[in-house]
Amino acid sequence: PAGSVGVTHPMTLTEKILAKAAGQPFVKPGDNVWVNVDTLMTHDVCGPGTIGIFQREFGRDAKVWDKEKLVIIPDHYIFTADERANRNVDILRDFVNEQGIKYFYDITDRSDFKANPDYKGVCHIALAQEGHCRPGEVLFGTDSHTCNAGAFGQFATGIGNTDAGFILGTGKLLLKVPATMRFELKGDMPDYLLAKDIILQVIGDIGVAGATYRAMEFGGDAISKFSMEERMTLCNMAIEAGGKSGLIAADEVTKEYLRTRTNKPYEIFNSDPDASFFSDMSYTLKDLEPVVAKPHSPDNKDLAKNCRHIPTDRVYIGSCTGGKTEDFVAAARILQGQKVSVPTFLVPATQKVYQDVQTLKIGGQTLAEIFYNAGCIDPAAPSCAACLGGPKDTFARINEPLTCVSTTNRNFPGRMGDRDGQVYLASPYTAAASAITGFVTDPREVYDFSEARQSAESLTQFT
Repeated sequence: PAGSVGVTHPMTLTEKILAKAAGQPFVKPGDNVWVNVDTLMTHDVCGPGTIGIFQREFGRDAKVWDKEKLVIIPDHYIFTADERANRNVDILRDFVNEQGIKYFYDITDRSDFKANPDYKGVCHIALAQEGHCRPGEVLFGTDSHTCNAGAFGQFATGIGNTDAGFILGTGKLLLKVPATMRFELKGDMPDYLLAKDIILQVIGDIGVAGATYRAMEFGGDAISKFSMEERMTLCNMAIEAGGKSGLIAADEVTKEYLRTRTNKPYEIFNSDPDASFFSDMSYTLKDLEPVVAKPHSPDNKDLAKNCRHIPTDRVYIGSCTGGKTEDFVAAARILQGQKVSVPTFLVPATQKVYQDVQTLKIGGQTLAEIFYNAGCIDPAAPSCAACLGGPKDTFARINEPLTCVSTTNRNFPGRMGDRDGQVYLASPYTAAASAITGFVTDPREVYDFSEARQSAESLTQFT
């Protein structure tokens, strides 16, 4: 039965998942427990280091603990002439062939990503789309935004290469159970607001260290109306508040998303009503407004309308946080019938998102047609691209001191390239509005939103 663990001891969602993974009836914050790992993900940046540690500690001929529980996704430094970056992918491929790893989303022809049917793109979105995210499980990844998968009601967090190398050999990890901070989202979402606005608001309120080594659980009556992609946006940026993880309890929306993506059984947990939380915060969504995070920290919050005087040199729409299908639907909604006044870069997170941009329509036009007519740069090959800088030839990398309004997740000095670049984190609505005006702009200034919220699903239809 759902949530069967912890009947006698009230527990949070996180505690129930970790109790199950540890084979214990009850855990509490601060406990150190060995957990069995359901899935380990690594990519081209951290994969070679993880493999090196595994082979050093367990032996050159050692076999991974479970070749079907390791998922390897090249995505970071892919479309570049940098030889070291290219070699990283080769190292992954050699290891996969040696070990017989089942889930490796390879790319061999970098000149045309579409010629690589196995290649997916950004790891966190690919994990979700390919059915690797399941309620009640424990997922570790060698990437800090692994908390994205918490949207599925699972415990997901980023780890270092050493921990990942240990998991490769044992399938286990020693973990301290985090306390849970609960965030209740109430009421109907205004049409001009997106999940990115909400998480930037939360991070701005509690600070980049406000959730250090704690689970951030998002609940409240508003959550049931959030799509899986909106939930991912919330959980994805938990790490920017210092969070160990971000989680949302699975429900009918989750089950419907998973129905065509996995046939593996899973268990749904919910926090007990009388569970102990570190803190409780509540947000009434109709009271919130579009926000941005100003340089150089994700908690440097301000209302978008207060930054109208700040010019931007470019706009970037992409990443695990802001490059999903619904992010592009949102941007296209604002840009339809408009013209951008600054270079506007579009980087779909995965091949599936890229295809959606080509096929989904708003008002009879595909998203790709809307972007083309608005003067945007053609959508790039799916990858992490400029979100974290990368080699100098990375698409849309900031190679000089420019200002950029971006749907990404971090704006530290040098994050997108040049250390003197100025990055304003924003929702796709705000980013698209800023592309039109050339200044940081509240989307309500350039678009007449509806009284009732229009979801991405209601706005689009397939060709």
